[in-house]
Amino acid sequence: MEKILIIDDDNDICLLLNKFLTKNNYEVEYVNTGEEAIRLLRKKAFDLVISDYRLPDEDGVSLLRKIKIINPDTAVIIITGYSDVRIAVQTLKHGAYDYVTKPLYPDEILVTVKDAIKQQKEQQHVVRTSTNKSRGKSKTLTKQYVTGRSSQAEIVQKHIELIAPTDMSVIITGETGTGKEFVANAIHNKSQRKNEPFIAIDCGALPKELAGSELFGHMKGAFTGALADKQGSFELANGGTLFLDEIGNLTYENQIKLLRVLQERKIKRLGGVRDIEIDVRVIAATNEDLKEVVRNGKFREDLYHRLNEFKIELSPLRERKTDILIFAEHFLQLANSQLDKNVEKFDSEVEEKLRNYYWHGNLRELQNVVKRSVLLCQGESVSLECLPSEIISPDYLSSALTSYDGQVADVTNLKSVSENAERSAIISVLEKTGYNKTKAAEVLNIDRKTLYNKLKAYDINV
Repeated sequence: MEKILIIDDDNDICLLLNKFLTKNNYEVEYVNTGEEAIRLLRKKAFDLVISDYRLPDEDGVSLLRKIKIINPDTAVIIITGYSDVRIAVQTLKHGAYDYVTKPLYPDEILVTVKDAIKQQKEQQHVVRTSTNKSRGKSKTLTKQYVTGRSSQAEIVQKHIELIAPTDMSVIITGETGTGKEFVANAIHNKSQRKNEPFIAIDCGALPKELAGSELFGHMKGAFTGALADKQGSFELANGGTLFLDEIGNLTYENQIKLLRVLQERKIKRLGGVRDIEIDVRVIAATNEDLKEVVRNGKFREDLYHRLNEFKIELSPLRERKTDILIFAEHFLQLANSQLDKNVEKFDSEVEEKLRNYYWHGNLRELQNVVKRSVLLCQGESVSLECLPSEIISPDYLSSALTSYDGQVADVTNLKSVSENAERSAIISVLEKTGYNKTKAAEVLNIDRKTLYNKLKAYDINV
């Protein structure tokens, strides 16, 4: 029986989830604060944690980091209000499996719980089979890659076809939720390594104290808690592909070790004395501008050039409007399968809303919205009332009062409110003009130099 820990300061939600999940054959415990949760997690192992993003003593990201240090294998689902989706998306970069938005629907929670635990078990199976193999085959995690029709999607597909047969290192760039791991998996599945392991590591979710051990392995007694020898990800991926997501989060020390591995094709476990030869293709991904990170001295330039033998850039969903309904149809069929439903299509008004929404969380947010809509749908097609109200009627005043990092602006500070409203207006005009800066400057009635200054000041990446 899988064990689930619920963390929420709303006791009614705890009781509701406890009753529902217990009825579905899960062993459930619940607490109301982050401090209580950490205390319990140190005593007992849980397969899954379901936590509210906003707790009295913690936020979702800081709690998530602590959970991953205590037990990196524990899956985490974040509960959030829809207005906090941009913040919730950030938790995905730190290792959360997914997020669900309030109001909570039991069937949606159950599907997400099952998927999270299933993926956790599949990953553990890959580790076990990889550990026991002797240059043999092992089960790989497969992800279906859906090709869009936009010019950006066509370029990405051509790049995948071009680079897959080679052994070149690749950097995939793009915002959180744009499908970087799906692209990496597509490259692996079209390569000569397709029958060997594909191991994905989220460097953003790796606690700094454990990153070296996770990547390169360790020997018994190498540090406190190293009770047995352990293979790292490079050994597990031997013969196949290692996908390093959020590569910019690696510590400087581990960057040096990674550079040595890429150059010499050898690793050394923590506490080990001998080199182990490995044959691994490395695909890295980031949502940062690594060139800027290099300039700031936080990422080694030699490592950047070693990884950047080929680059694939993924555009955010809002810049690929012709692809939105293609992905929505795919997620509709996926949701039908997960929820045992038979919804056939979206109403035309729904399609219009999906096409024109901003999609802060990109494909991940779109998938969640479609899944919830299918859950609520009572007929053959998804109608407008099945969508979250924030998508039906975006609250532009709310977005104007919310800064780009998701923090609510101080409404007593008129300058802060004005700056956030100005930033929202610039982004809106850029979208409507297809990110043509000359046209955008004309619409905003400012010169191009002023526009460039404001893009820099408000950290708007075009």
